[in-house]
Amino acid sequence: MPSNSDLLERSVASVIPPDLGEEKVKSGKKLRVYWGIDPTGGKIHLGHTIPMRKLQAFADAGHDAYLVIGSFTAMIGDPSDKDSMRKQLTKEEVEANFESYKAQAEKILDFSKVTVVYNHEWLEKLTLKEVIDLASNFTVQQMTERAMFAERISKNNPVHIHEFTYPLMVGYDSVHLDVDCEIGGTDQEFNMLAGRTLQKAYGKREKFVLTTQLIEGTDGRLMSKTYNNCVYIADPPEEIYGKLMSLEDRLMKTYFSCFTDFNQDEVKEKLTGNPREAKAFLAYEITKSLCGEEGAEKGALHFENVFCKGELPDEIPEAVVKKGSSIIEVLVEQNLSESTSKARKLIEQGGVKFNDSVVDSIEATIEQEGILRVGKRKFLKTLITQP
Repeated sequence: MPSNSDLLERSVASVIPPDLGEEKVKSGKKLRVYWGIDPTGGKIHLGHTIPMRKLQAFADAGHDAYLVIGSFTAMIGDPSDKDSMRKQLTKEEVEANFESYKAQAEKILDFSKVTVVYNHEWLEKLTLKEVIDLASNFTVQQMTERAMFAERISKNNPVHIHEFTYPLMVGYDSVHLDVDCEIGGTDQEFNMLAGRTLQKAYGKREKFVLTTQLIEGTDGRLMSKTYNNCVYIADPPEEIYGKLMSLEDRLMKTYFSCFTDFNQDEVKEKLTGNPREAKAFLAYEITKSLCGEEGAEKGALHFENVFCKGELPDEIPEAVVKKGSSIIEVLVEQNLSESTSKARKLIEQGGVKFNDSVVDSIEATIEQEGILRVGKRKFLKTLITQP
């Protein structure tokens, strides 16, 4: 069972207000705690699991834990840290995205201890008068002080009225559930504090906000689908293990803290040894937590054979291409590169091989069957059809 200090400190960026958080956690009373997620995409990455793990820690400590699925708010679109309006999803898109969410979340959350609720069940019942009453608790100045809105306004980019309703709706989640604590990433601080304001306004219990760390991904930038630098929890174990082994050494301490249960002394001991061994241990433990012992073994063996011994993986995807096809075009068409410009850059940097020979020209074509290798983790077997 996690200690009170672990609940308030491990992988935590801030507790607002800190005195209230400490008082409530140390009170010995059962708290109502929740974390919400909008099903805006089909895949959950490691960054999402930090608040999930924190929610599970509260559940393991005997508190009432709720996972709120933003089945209504996803149709508004969260403007947090966005320099343009987020796409509004249809109900059908939200439902499709959610299909895989629970299966993925079960890798982290024990649903015998965590209750799942859907915010459309209360938000779509609000009348216009009730929405206006909610809005009366905030000013336009408060909304436009948000960094992403201020930036858009300074650039004369549009800020849409409906985006102001997002913090009202997620704030009302707190009112409806009457919670003691809300968990979320630092990018959600404004939205969570809106819920704290509304709980006070509606005479509910006083809530503290617990923000969790945002982490960097495989390229050292903030983990984001936008940057294609995510470790997705539904990835095959070979992919998870390989991506973790590509992390910068400086990130290991953070990953140990956020994604394992080792205490500080154990982490310190691991990090004082050989860095590669420490990273291999970390990759193994995280892969095991997501894919089981067998998956971790498979991931470690694959990495050893492919990246250390230079062998080919056992399974390589295949594609039929026309003889004389541009390698750049094949890279983009087969999702080995996000764009033509990035494919060109990969070749110029020596990051593409065909049959173990470095592709040294952006004009290169495929003239025979073989193995196309991009970077360290991507492979494609090309089968030739005549033009």
